[in-house]
Amino acid sequence: MEALIHIIQVYGLWVVFFSVLLDQGGLPTPSYAPMILTSALAVDAQQPLWPILLVATIAALLADIAWFAGGRRIGAQLLRLMCRISLSPDSCVGTTRRIYEKWGAPSLILAKYIPGFAAVATTLAGQAGTRWPRFLIYDGIGALLWACGAIVLGAVFHEAVGALLQTLEDLGHVALLILVLAVMLFVAWKWWQRHQFLAQIRMARISTDELRMLLSEMPTTVVLDARSAASRQQTGWIPGSIHVRDLSELRANPGNEIVVYCDCPNDASAATVAKALKARGFKRVRPLSGGLDAWRASGLPVDVV
Repeated sequence: MEALIHIIQVYGLWVVFFSVLLDQGGLPTPSYAPMILTSALAVDAQQPLWPILLVATIAALLADIAWFAGGRRIGAQLLRLMCRISLSPDSCVGTTRRIYEKWGAPSLILAKYIPGFAAVATTLAGQAGTRWPRFLIYDGIGALLWACGAIVLGAVFHEAVGALLQTLEDLGHVALLILVLAVMLFVAWKWWQRHQFLAQIRMARISTDELRMLLSEMPTTVVLDARSAASRQQTGWIPGSIHVRDLSELRANPGNEIVVYCDCPNDASAATVAKALKARGFKRVRPLSGGLDAWRASGLPVDVV
């Protein structure tokens, strides 16, 4: 523990910079704890806190800028990659998209306080075509407030942080074992959440070619758009597909073929809606594999406003 305190005292700003950069870059590394610890030690040593605030804010902004730029260039592919390597359920993209579509760039101010929202929100901001100045203003405010929160906690509770460090030092190797175990339990819990979600949406899909043939052979087939109204208006929709805000509004025969599509990783939203429809008595329901992106990539028509 003495070695950890020495590292923080000597290389504290670098520790803060890289921990924040990696955390906001999407890796499961803690950043709030190093900021609190560094701030507490700075108060004890009667050193200024503004360098910590500056470094943390810059690191967060750099990570967010990378996500934003990626969203502008390869938004859909990047979101799919994020959900593939993330321990968070794929539904985080749909939830974040709805929040961003409702509140826009100002939602970035609080993004870092919502688990699973920050990196996805900045990527969606780029994909939505948010202008650079607007993004930098709101994201910069959010990064500043987020970093400020950790620094204030460290400054206010510096005595408690010091007492905790002393306790950990007294525990010796046991403290390290407890910390490692806590991290392992957290990762295991997040993995279990993702595993459970993927198990819930596991069901047979229909390909774009199969859907095209189905529509020509069975005109009564219902194609349901599971995206938000804003996404539908912005990116278009499969010709003939319908959009309902509530499944109770759906007017379809339970015996009809129903295909549900979205534009999210692993067809998460479409599969969730399909599960809900099956629970309502609709037996022949399948999500479209790859969603609207796969439909468009196959060269099939898309209607727009």
